[in-house]
Amino acid sequence: MSKQIVYTDSAPAPIGPYSQAVQAGNFLFISGQIAGDIAAQGGDIQAETRKVMENLGAILNQAGKDFSNVVKATIFVKDLNNFGAINETYGSFFTGDFPARETVEVSRLPKDVNVEISVIAI
Repeated sequence: MSKQIVYTDSAPAPIGPYSQAVQAGNFLFISGQIAGDIAAQGGDIQAETRKVMENLGAILNQAGKDFSNVVKATIFVKDLNNFGAINETYGSFFTGDFPARETVEVSRLPKDVNVEISVIAI
């Protein structure tokens, strides 16, 4: 099985030794995406989540895919009290046949953002 690195300038560059995404066979593994400069998002969890989803969408697009190809998602959030708002925004990017998913509260995320999401697509 071959491995191909997927990269787009339309999403934040990696901030460490990892790739935005890796295509392995029929699977696309997208690294956790954050909103980038959280100050620019004004602290609004829905705006932050929307930007994260847009970043994921840009990487999916670069690989010739869209949200209908997503089979698994992982959401990391600093405060589960934001679950409803995150869920509403996240859900608006899908038209049905939602992917499998877990949501995990964590104590801290890179660049002190409030939400990070990774996905696997086919």
